[in-house]
Amino acid sequence: MRIVVIGTSGAGKTTLARTIARRLDLVHIELDALNWQAGWRDLVRSDPTEFARRVAAAMRVDGWVADGNYAVVRDLLWRNASHLVWLDYERPVIMRRVIGRSLLRLVLRTELWAGNRERWRFLLQPSHPILWAWRTWAALRQATAELIGRTEYAHLNVLRLRRPGEAQQAVGTLVAATRAER
Repeated sequence: MRIVVIGTSGAGKTTLARTIARRLDLVHIELDALNWQAGWRDLVRSDPTEFARRVAAAMRVDGWVADGNYAVVRDLLWRNASHLVWLDYERPVIMRRVIGRSLLRLVLRTELWAGNRERWRFLLQPSHPILWAWRTWAALRQATAELIGRTEYAHLNVLRLRRPGEAQQAVGTLVAATRAER
């Protein structure tokens, strides 16, 4: 099984992808971890070819769960995936999650990727996940719905989750699908 978990910043993509990977004994591909380099340098802007190479290399296993919304590798992931789990939660849910996560990371000084940590001064930057989630929520939702409708992605089994409580049911659905494949 090859699964992509998508959703706006703060939706819980990585948390759900880790859960699915653990339950199905699949490799977890965290796109943020492949993208972000020391000093908050991101490969998507500085070296998109290298980012795509890293994602392709990570996908060279029988089964995987990838999480993220990077347009530069979307087609690569989606064309090779069997399932797409879309965390399509309402804006208040997203904002509560992304604000809580960001503040917790700030207070605890949590290391994210390549030694990077959130900083208080980052909160006001347009690219910070809180502002990014607020600004892009509606457009991302509309764009995702349109992308899923394209014929090149008709092979995907799409699980569109509207409420966080549906996540456990989705995991159960994927576990059952794995058992049916065996």
